[in-house]
Amino acid sequence: MASPRTAKALVPIANGTEPVEAAMIIDVLRRAETLVTVASVEKELRIYAAHGVRIVAEALLSDCVDTSYDLIALPGGMPGAANLRDCAILESMVKKQAEEGRLCAAICAAPAVVLGPWGLLKGLKATCHPSVMEQLSAYATTVESRVVQDGNVITSRGPGTTMELGIALVERLFGKEKADEVRGPLVMHSNPGDEYTVAELNSIPWTYSDCPKVLVPIANDSEEMEALSIIDVLRRAKATVTVASVEDTLEVSARRKVKIVADMLIGDAAKFQYDLIVLPGGLPGAKKFSSTETLIGLLKKQKELNRPYGAICASPGWVLEPHGLLTGKKATGFPPMIEKLSDKSMVEHRTVVDGNVITSKGPGSALEFALIIVEKFLGRNKALELCKAMLV
Repeated sequence: MASPRTAKALVPIANGTEPVEAAMIIDVLRRAETLVTVASVEKELRIYAAHGVRIVAEALLSDCVDTSYDLIALPGGMPGAANLRDCAILESMVKKQAEEGRLCAAICAAPAVVLGPWGLLKGLKATCHPSVMEQLSAYATTVESRVVQDGNVITSRGPGTTMELGIALVERLFGKEKADEVRGPLVMHSNPGDEYTVAELNSIPWTYSDCPKVLVPIANDSEEMEALSIIDVLRRAKATVTVASVEDTLEVSARRKVKIVADMLIGDAAKFQYDLIVLPGGLPGAKKFSSTETLIGLLKKQKELNRPYGAICASPGWVLEPHGLLTGKKATGFPPMIEKLSDKSMVEHRTVVDGNVITSKGPGSALEFALIIVEKFLGRNKALELCKAMLV
């Protein structure tokens, strides 16, 4: 079992990689003090992940070949998984990893599309996304569990199971005590896979023209799992999502140092109107939001026009509350920060909707939070369709 200060992990990413899976694996491992290298298998550091998300890797995979890793973890997404499979350097590295008895992990399409064709699942039990389960059956004994461990190979199913995979990887690297320490602040669902619930008061319709237009601001040290969960889910629902940096540059370095490229700066985003403005958390990022006059102006205008807005984790208490955006509203937030809320009567709930305001607890509730937004705009059937596709 590796020491937290010496464990090294490689997370390869490609054009078409599922951003939630990549970010959650990186984030959870870094919370355990794993030395994670995010490596592009493309010719450039910047990759174009699924759902219009742009992520900047820290290294090219070709620069990583001489390093030994305790873990190589492959995110899914298509064509991301196929692009990983077609990378000869990665194939060589992962095969060497397996031969030397070190950990390999894969999620979503990657077990069936990458590990299977490489011959690394022979005689093993494995799982993957339901859409490629039949393909996986040609290479492994298929299991429908959310996370499957067999020897030094750990597989999982999709975006909604990634956090569980991350915790399983931490436990394998560092033991159960460390895994439990990391799990606590994630506010994970006590029964993963159960249908999401929401506490709603003063229900009103959330309206839009053509398709919902949503603004997602991001800052340095915003929580990447929360930001990307919101962006990913809403774009899957065909909402028009604008990701706006409140920094001086489009590229931001999120809480666990995942580098995300915004669509525009907040000053340019302020020229448009939105059906919803929704803030990810991460305490330093929330503080930056709170001091960004342009963003606060947009939120106050949203409130005046009786249009929806929301926040998760640190942002309800550190952004909405001090600027009078929760006056007369019930809300929830990240448990260590709920003292910032003037009305704490609903803080035990994972997600709270009060009229046109939605708030949620933290990373482990981010996918539910985004799905509830989908439900408010597009109906529960659409939200449940996405739940099924994402294994939430």
